[in-house]
Amino acid sequence: MSQTWPNKPVKLIVPFPPGGMADVVSRILGQHLSETWGQQVVVENRAGAGGTIGTSAVVKAAPDGYTLMAAFDTHAAAPYLYKINYDLLQDLTPISMVARSPMLLVANPNFPAKTLPSLLQYAKDKPSAINFVTVGPGSPARLMLELLKNSTGINVTVVPYKGGGPAMVDLISGQVDAMIASVPTVAPHVKSGRLRVLAVTSEKRSSLVPGVPAMSETIPGFGTEAWVGIMGPAKMPPEVVAQINTDVAKALNSAEIKNKFIENGLEPSYANPEEFERWIRREMARWSKVIREQNVTLD
Repeated sequence: MSQTWPNKPVKLIVPFPPGGMADVVSRILGQHLSETWGQQVVVENRAGAGGTIGTSAVVKAAPDGYTLMAAFDTHAAAPYLYKINYDLLQDLTPISMVARSPMLLVANPNFPAKTLPSLLQYAKDKPSAINFVTVGPGSPARLMLELLKNSTGINVTVVPYKGGGPAMVDLISGQVDAMIASVPTVAPHVKSGRLRVLAVTSEKRSSLVPGVPAMSETIPGFGTEAWVGIMGPAKMPPEVVAQINTDVAKALNSAEIKNKFIENGLEPSYANPEEFERWIRREMARWSKVIREQNVTLD
Protein backbone atom coordinates (compact mmCIF):
# COMPACT_ATOMS: atom_id res chain seq x y z
CA MET A 1 0.00 0.00 0.00
CA SER A 2 2.85 2.41 0.75
CA GLN A 3 3.77 2.30 -2.97
CA THR A 4 0.37 3.77 -3.89
CA TRP A 5 -0.05 6.05 -0.88
CA PRO A 6 -0.72 8.92 -1.19
CA ASN A 7 -2.62 9.05 -4.48
CA LYS A 8 -4.92 11.93 -3.42
CA PRO A 9 -4.72 14.96 -1.08
CA VAL A 10 -4.04 14.33 2.63
CA LYS A 11 -6.08 16.24 5.22
CA LEU A 12 -4.21 17.45 8.30
CA ILE A 13 -6.71 18.52 10.94
CA VAL A 14 -5.57 21.13 13.46
CA PRO A 15 -8.04 21.00 16.38
CA PHE A 16 -7.21 24.62 17.30
CA PRO A 17 -7.67 28.09 15.76
CA PRO A 18 -5.27 29.49 13.14
CA GLY A 19 -2.11 31.17 14.40
CA GLY A 20 -1.31 28.93 17.39
CA MET A 21 1.69 26.62 17.71
CA ALA A 22 -0.07 23.51 16.32
CA ASP A 23 -1.31 25.53 13.33
CA VAL A 24 2.11 27.08 12.58
CA VAL A 25 3.84 23.67 12.78
CA SER A 26 1.19 22.06 10.55
CA ARG A 27 1.47 24.70 7.84
CA ILE A 28 5.27 24.63 7.73
CA LEU A 29 5.40 20.82 7.73
CA GLY A 30 2.35 20.45 5.44
CA GLN A 31 3.94 22.56 2.71
CA HIS A 32 7.12 20.46 2.84
CA LEU A 33 5.24 17.13 2.79
CA SER A 34 3.08 18.31 -0.14
CA GLU A 35 6.28 18.61 -2.17
CA THR A 36 7.64 15.26 -0.90
CA TRP A 37 4.43 13.34 -1.63
CA GLY A 38 3.36 15.12 -4.81
CA GLN A 39 -0.07 15.49 -3.21
CA GLN A 40 -1.54 18.50 -1.47
CA VAL A 41 -1.55 18.42 2.35
CA VAL A 42 -4.67 20.40 3.25
CA VAL A 43 -4.51 21.97 6.72
CA GLU A 44 -8.00 22.27 8.18
CA ASN A 45 -8.68 24.10 11.47
CA ARG A 46 -11.47 22.54 13.54
CA ALA A 47 -11.27 24.36 16.84
CA GLY A 48 -13.33 24.03 20.01
CA ALA A 49 -13.54 22.38 23.42
CA GLY A 50 -9.79 22.25 24.04
CA GLY A 51 -9.04 20.39 20.82
CA THR A 52 -11.58 17.62 21.45
CA ILE A 53 -13.95 18.50 18.56
CA GLY A 54 -11.28 18.19 15.86
CA THR A 55 -9.88 15.09 17.56
CA SER A 56 -13.29 13.38 17.51
CA ALA A 57 -13.44 13.98 13.74
CA VAL A 58 -10.07 12.25 13.28
CA VAL A 59 -11.12 9.33 15.52
CA LYS A 60 -14.15 8.77 13.23
CA ALA A 61 -12.17 9.11 9.97
CA ALA A 62 -11.17 6.15 7.80
CA PRO A 63 -7.75 4.83 8.96
CA ASP A 64 -6.26 5.02 5.46
CA GLY A 65 -3.65 7.75 6.04
CA TYR A 66 -5.68 10.47 4.30
CA THR A 67 -6.85 12.10 7.55
CA LEU A 68 -4.17 13.05 10.07
CA MET A 69 -4.13 15.32 13.11
CA ALA A 70 -1.74 17.75 14.73
CA ALA A 71 -1.75 16.65 18.37
CA PHE A 72 -0.82 19.35 20.87
CA ASP A 73 0.20 19.18 24.53
CA THR A 74 -3.39 20.10 25.50
CA HIS A 75 -4.44 16.64 24.25
CA ALA A 76 -2.64 14.96 27.16
CA ALA A 77 -4.67 17.02 29.66
CA ALA A 78 -8.03 16.95 27.85
CA PRO A 79 -9.23 13.58 29.27
CA TYR A 80 -9.02 15.05 32.80
CA LEU A 81 -10.73 18.36 31.96
CA TYR A 82 -13.37 17.55 29.35
CA LYS A 83 -16.03 14.89 28.86
CA ILE A 84 -14.63 13.13 25.82
CA ASN A 85 -15.95 10.22 23.79
CA TYR A 86 -12.60 8.76 22.73
CA ASP A 87 -9.44 7.30 24.26
CA LEU A 88 -6.37 9.27 23.17
CA LEU A 89 -4.21 6.17 22.71
CA GLN A 90 -6.75 3.41 21.94
CA ASP A 91 -8.61 5.41 19.27
CA LEU A 92 -5.65 7.17 17.65
CA THR A 93 -2.30 6.13 16.17
CA PRO A 94 0.81 8.03 17.33
CA ILE A 95 2.94 8.64 14.21
CA SER A 96 5.68 11.15 15.02
CA MET A 97 6.68 13.93 17.34
CA VAL A 98 7.42 17.07 15.30
CA ALA A 99 8.27 20.09 17.46
CA ARG A 100 8.75 21.30 20.99
CA SER A 101 8.82 24.78 22.41
CA PRO A 102 9.79 25.84 25.91
CA MET A 103 7.70 28.52 27.59
CA LEU A 104 9.09 31.54 29.42
CA LEU A 105 8.29 32.78 32.90
CA VAL A 106 8.15 36.55 32.53
CA ALA A 107 7.36 39.40 34.91
CA ASN A 108 6.72 43.10 34.77
CA PRO A 109 10.12 44.84 35.18
CA ASN A 110 8.86 46.68 38.28
CA PHE A 111 7.90 43.47 40.06
CA PRO A 112 10.21 43.13 43.13
CA ALA A 113 11.46 39.61 42.30
CA LYS A 114 14.10 39.66 39.57
CA THR A 115 14.91 35.91 39.52
CA LEU A 116 12.97 32.65 39.94
CA PRO A 117 14.42 31.96 43.44
CA SER A 118 13.40 35.46 44.57
CA LEU A 119 9.91 35.03 43.06
CA LEU A 120 9.43 31.76 44.98
CA GLN A 121 10.64 33.43 48.19
CA TYR A 122 8.31 36.39 47.61
CA ALA A 123 5.38 33.97 47.08
CA LYS A 124 6.22 32.16 50.33
CA ASP A 125 6.57 35.40 52.29
CA LYS A 126 3.36 36.88 50.83
CA PRO A 127 0.95 34.04 49.93
CA SER A 128 -1.43 34.92 47.07
CA ALA A 129 0.17 38.36 46.63
CA ILE A 130 1.50 37.62 43.12
CA ASN A 131 -1.11 38.17 40.38
CA PHE A 132 -0.37 35.50 37.77
CA VAL A 133 -1.96 35.82 34.32
CA THR A 134 -3.45 32.77 32.57
CA VAL A 135 -5.17 32.55 29.20
CA GLY A 136 -7.54 29.59 28.83
CA PRO A 137 -8.29 27.17 31.69
CA GLY A 138 -6.79 24.12 29.95
CA SER A 139 -3.97 25.96 28.17
CA PRO A 140 -0.33 24.81 28.46
CA ALA A 141 0.60 28.03 30.31
CA ARG A 142 -2.16 27.51 32.90
CA LEU A 143 -1.17 23.88 33.44
CA MET A 144 2.51 24.85 33.71
CA LEU A 145 1.59 27.40 36.38
CA GLU A 146 -0.28 24.66 38.26
CA LEU A 147 2.79 22.40 37.89
CA LEU A 148 4.93 25.20 39.33
CA LYS A 149 2.55 25.56 42.29
CA ASN A 150 2.43 21.77 42.71
CA SER A 151 6.24 21.47 42.62
CA THR A 152 6.97 24.28 45.07
CA GLY A 153 3.90 24.60 47.31
CA ILE A 154 3.54 28.32 46.56
CA ASN A 155 0.19 30.12 46.39
CA VAL A 156 -0.48 32.83 43.82
CA THR A 157 -3.62 34.61 42.65
CA VAL A 158 -4.61 33.30 39.22
CA VAL A 159 -6.03 36.06 36.99
CA PRO A 160 -7.76 34.52 33.95
CA TYR A 161 -7.94 36.39 30.63
CA LYS A 162 -9.92 35.48 27.52
CA GLY A 163 -7.13 36.45 25.12
CA GLY A 164 -3.37 36.87 25.00
CA GLY A 165 -3.53 40.48 23.69
CA PRO A 166 -5.32 42.04 26.70
CA ALA A 167 -3.22 39.90 29.09
CA MET A 168 0.01 41.21 27.57
CA VAL A 169 -1.18 44.84 27.76
CA ASP A 170 -1.96 44.49 31.48
CA LEU A 171 1.29 42.66 32.22
CA ILE A 172 3.37 45.34 30.49
CA SER A 173 1.44 48.12 32.29
CA GLY A 174 1.90 46.41 35.67
CA GLN A 175 -1.80 45.67 36.34
CA VAL A 176 -0.66 42.06 36.85
CA ASP A 177 2.74 40.69 37.86
CA ALA A 178 3.82 37.59 35.95
CA MET A 179 2.85 34.92 33.42
CA ILE A 180 4.12 31.87 31.57
CA ALA A 181 3.98 32.44 27.81
CA SER A 182 5.42 31.22 24.52
CA VAL A 183 8.76 32.50 23.23
CA PRO A 184 7.30 34.28 20.14
CA THR A 185 4.59 35.99 22.24
CA VAL A 186 6.96 37.63 24.70
CA ALA A 187 10.31 37.86 22.83
CA PRO A 188 9.70 41.37 21.40
CA HIS A 189 8.65 42.71 24.82
CA VAL A 190 11.66 41.14 26.57
CA LYS A 191 13.95 42.63 23.90
CA SER A 192 12.43 46.11 24.37
CA GLY A 193 12.76 45.87 28.18
CA ARG A 194 8.99 45.99 28.76
CA LEU A 195 9.11 42.51 30.31
CA ARG A 196 11.78 40.65 32.30
CA VAL A 197 12.34 36.93 31.66
CA LEU A 198 13.10 34.92 34.82
CA ALA A 199 13.35 31.34 33.55
CA VAL A 200 12.61 28.89 30.77
CA THR A 201 10.33 25.90 31.50
CA SER A 202 12.35 23.27 29.59
CA GLU A 203 14.44 20.76 31.54
CA LYS A 204 17.65 22.32 30.21
CA ARG A 205 18.48 25.79 28.94
CA SER A 206 17.20 26.48 25.42
CA SER A 207 19.16 27.74 22.41
CA LEU A 208 16.04 29.78 21.57
CA VAL A 209 16.71 32.01 24.60
CA PRO A 210 20.47 31.91 25.29
CA GLY A 211 21.54 32.74 28.83
CA VAL A 212 18.10 32.26 30.42
CA PRO A 213 18.23 29.81 33.35
CA ALA A 214 16.07 26.68 33.26
CA MET A 215 13.50 26.30 36.04
CA SER A 216 15.12 22.97 36.96
CA GLU A 217 18.19 24.89 38.17
CA THR A 218 16.00 26.15 41.02
CA ILE A 219 13.35 23.40 41.14
CA PRO A 220 15.09 20.02 40.63
CA GLY A 221 13.23 17.76 38.21
CA PHE A 222 11.06 20.55 36.78
CA GLY A 223 10.83 20.41 33.01
CA THR A 224 7.90 20.94 30.68
CA GLU A 225 7.40 22.22 27.14
CA ALA A 226 4.66 22.79 24.63
CA TRP A 227 4.82 20.14 21.88
CA VAL A 228 3.19 19.11 18.60
CA GLY A 229 3.07 15.68 16.99
CA ILE A 230 1.24 13.86 14.21
CA MET A 231 -1.45 11.25 14.95
CA GLY A 232 -4.01 9.43 12.84
CA PRO A 233 -7.05 7.23 13.44
CA ALA A 234 -6.56 3.83 15.11
CA LYS A 235 -5.77 0.79 12.94
CA MET A 236 -3.79 2.64 10.25
CA PRO A 237 -1.73 0.39 7.95
CA PRO A 238 1.73 0.04 9.57
CA GLU A 239 3.50 0.72 6.27
CA VAL A 240 1.69 4.06 5.87
CA VAL A 241 2.56 5.02 9.48
CA ALA A 242 6.20 4.11 8.77
CA GLN A 243 6.25 6.15 5.56
CA ILE A 244 4.79 9.26 7.18
CA ASN A 245 7.22 8.94 10.10
CA THR A 246 10.22 8.58 7.75
CA ASP A 247 9.15 11.57 5.65
CA VAL A 248 8.59 13.72 8.75
CA ALA A 249 12.08 12.77 10.02
CA LYS A 250 13.60 13.84 6.67
CA ALA A 251 11.64 17.10 6.76
CA LEU A 252 12.85 17.91 10.28
CA ASN A 253 16.44 17.36 9.13
CA SER A 254 16.14 19.92 6.33
CA ALA A 255 17.75 23.32 6.88
CA GLU A 256 14.62 25.02 5.53
CA ILE A 257 12.31 23.48 8.18
CA LYS A 258 14.84 24.00 10.98
CA ASN A 259 15.15 27.70 10.12
CA LYS A 260 11.39 28.22 9.83
CA PHE A 261 10.82 26.49 13.15
CA ILE A 262 13.48 28.57 14.93
CA GLU A 263 11.98 31.79 13.47
CA ASN A 264 8.71 30.77 15.15
CA GLY A 265 10.25 29.87 18.53
CA LEU A 266 10.13 26.12 17.85
CA GLU A 267 12.68 23.34 18.10
CA PRO A 268 12.44 20.38 15.67
CA SER A 269 11.88 17.27 17.80
CA TYR A 270 11.64 13.91 16.06
CA ALA A 271 10.34 10.74 17.72
CA ASN A 272 9.30 7.42 16.19
CA PRO A 273 5.77 6.08 16.89
CA GLU A 274 6.84 4.05 19.96
CA GLU A 275 8.81 6.93 21.49
CA PHE A 276 5.97 9.35 20.76
CA GLU A 277 3.45 7.02 22.45
CA ARG A 278 5.68 6.79 25.55
CA TRP A 279 5.96 10.59 25.58
CA ILE A 280 2.14 10.98 25.46
CA ARG A 281 1.70 8.43 28.29
CA ARG A 282 4.18 10.35 30.47
CA GLU A 283 2.46 13.66 29.71
CA MET A 284 -0.97 12.17 30.53
CA ALA A 285 0.33 10.81 33.86
CA ARG A 286 1.91 14.17 34.74
CA TRP A 287 -1.13 16.33 33.90
CA SER A 288 -3.69 13.99 35.46
CA LYS A 289 -1.72 14.25 38.74
CA VAL A 290 -1.41 18.06 38.57
CA ILE A 291 -5.08 18.54 37.59
CA ARG A 292 -6.24 16.26 40.40
CA GLU A 293 -3.94 17.61 43.13
CA GLN A 294 -4.43 21.27 42.19
CA ASN A 295 -8.17 20.75 41.60
CA VAL A 296 -7.98 22.41 38.17
CA THR A 297 -11.36 22.88 36.47
CA LEU A 298 -12.55 24.67 33.35
CA ASP A 299 -14.43 27.26 35.40
